[in-house]
Amino acid sequence: MNILVTGGAGFIGSTLVDTLLMCGHTVDVIDNLSTGSLRNLHDAERHGSSFHFEEFDVRDPALDVFIERRRPEVVFHLAAQASVAVSLDDPVHDAEINIVGSLRVLQAAATHGVRKIVFAASGGTLYGDPPRSALPINETFPHAPTSPYGISKMIMLSYLRTYQMVRGLDFTALALANVYGPRQDPYGEAGVVAIFASNLVSARRSIIFGDGEQTRDFVYVDDVADAFVRAIEFGSGRILNIGTGVQTSVNTLYRMLAQAVGSSDEAIHVSPRTGEVLASALDPSEAYVAIGWKPRISVPEGAIRVLAAQSAAAIGPWDPINQSAQQTPSVGKGKRSASGEAVSRLLEKVIVTPGD
Repeated sequence: MNILVTGGAGFIGSTLVDTLLMCGHTVDVIDNLSTGSLRNLHDAERHGSSFHFEEFDVRDPALDVFIERRRPEVVFHLAAQASVAVSLDDPVHDAEINIVGSLRVLQAAATHGVRKIVFAASGGTLYGDPPRSALPINETFPHAPTSPYGISKMIMLSYLRTYQMVRGLDFTALALANVYGPRQDPYGEAGVVAIFASNLVSARRSIIFGDGEQTRDFVYVDDVADAFVRAIEFGSGRILNIGTGVQTSVNTLYRMLAQAVGSSDEAIHVSPRTGEVLASALDPSEAYVAIGWKPRISVPEGAIRVLAAQSAAAIGPWDPINQSAQQTPSVGKGKRSASGEAVSRLLEKVIVTPGD
């Protein structure tokens, strides 16, 4: 099948691209590389003619020409301005990318015979700031985003329904929880897992906004890629939560990562950020019914994978599974290096749900 992935050089998009190629699909990627990186596509390049990349923005009129020429059957639309903070500072810029750019994708897809759009929605912002007693929330919970970013994603859900009714363009929208994984750039628009991991392996102090008791539903990127692939054939016209249903506080996450590298450093707490959701967790039950998906990688296991990737990037290889790689060097006066023993203790607590 010919498939297009917008934003395919990002950490989520590139993981999806690798998964699609391994499934035997032909994959085109467009990305303006504002936050994505060609490094993320090194594995994809090994697939030769099955993989094709072009650098441009979804707002560019070249998008229509590209889709007409390449004729994808399915478009995965992941390209976005993905920062809540940026959307608050410049909501016009956010809307230009997330609404106007997305409309260009839908219009070109409907015009040139694309069968289906699989859209990356934002479960972390779509439902606003629900009371903790309501968590984990399912898809019937009212949409009440508190940031321009969340609003832009909500608006596109209405457009997707309209294009399905008026133009016959099928869709599935995946409301993603807080996605994390090894390719996430701690220096870009990264999530807290990548930032903490990078800081800890480099002996830098981490910052926590607010008291750290705000919770998130952390879902591993490989699981997310699996959900996208399943949506190729299933979930027509549905908005589906892609999360674990489990809340993890920022403080708990930091302590988990610090324990794994043997660090006793405390994080620095600063004032909370404007517009930040205090608690979030998504009930994934409907995704199992609609597309046969459920999460399989727990936060402790996923966190270890991110630590290993950040350690390799910052101070050399570290193999937490068999502990046979070289020991990472000391990263500062009084600092302990990443300890295989500490990692092993953490891994003993990991429970991975077996596949069906």
